[in-house]
Amino acid sequence: MERYEELLGVLGGITPRVQALPPTDADCDVTGARQFFGRDAVGLGHLVQMRAAALYGALATVGSAPNRSLAAMACAAAPPGGIVHLDPADVQGLLRPRPVAALPGVGPVAARELSRYGLHTIGALADTPLGTLQRILGRAQGRLVHERASGADPRPVSAEAPARSVAEEYGFPRDELDPARHQRAVRTVVEQVAWRLRTEQQVAGRLELTIRYADGSTTTRGRTLAEPTAHAPVLARAAYGIYDSLGLQRARVRGVHLRAGQLIPAERAPVQASFDRAAEGARALEEVADRARARWGPGIIRPARLG
Repeated sequence: MERYEELLGVLGGITPRVQALPPTDADCDVTGARQFFGRDAVGLGHLVQMRAAALYGALATVGSAPNRSLAAMACAAAPPGGIVHLDPADVQGLLRPRPVAALPGVGPVAARELSRYGLHTIGALADTPLGTLQRILGRAQGRLVHERASGADPRPVSAEAPARSVAEEYGFPRDELDPARHQRAVRTVVEQVAWRLRTEQQVAGRLELTIRYADGSTTTRGRTLAEPTAHAPVLARAAYGIYDSLGLQRARVRGVHLRAGQLIPAERAPVQASFDRAAEGARALEEVADRARARWGPGIIRPARLG
């Protein structure tokens, strides 16, 4: 991690618009840097490679393109230590013949489902109506895949450093022995953590639940998730599983602490096909609830019952 942060410093010496994508990648907006250094994007890429090699002995692979998704594809097409630049006129030539799995954000499950409908290439995705892709992948995933298959990606480069973890805690006013109240506390911190993840556009790959007892002692256990997520019902199932594994019997609990770790930016998480319409509906409701929380505060909406 230390070497990664040092290499981020190399990029910061070229442009202040650097978005870290740990553990190995980063996106840069070099719009202003081109004029400052008097170099085009490829020239700046060579400058980055030279500084990384001279200062840290690191081999940097560079891709440049009109937007972040295309730049990621250009970088993936470059040999180790190489540079691939994608001009706007070359976008469709690169995209259309490539397999759907090469599109950033399309995971293996989604790729298999798209292939089942005869959609094997990115060009086929671009030619498919948006509504059709949404019926196959779900509303949000379908729109994202349709945009990226068409070469569009409106995301700006954010210079904010990503959080390494997100944590929330719930404290009882007195010793609590009731397991049902323990679980409600778990669900409360899950909702808070999930909302913060979505607000910061990150997903978590691991949860750690800490129970604090009346005597001040604690027990901590963790669980790695099947895939990174910020979806509250999925996080809740994992958190309940951790709680159940503790086997608390008449334990005098004073607090519940939940930490979400192994964070990655949400845009880097694989887009998987949704086969559960109820789950798709829950995600749509989550979007509505997030807009309400953003307007009136995080406490405006709470779960009506345990899920």
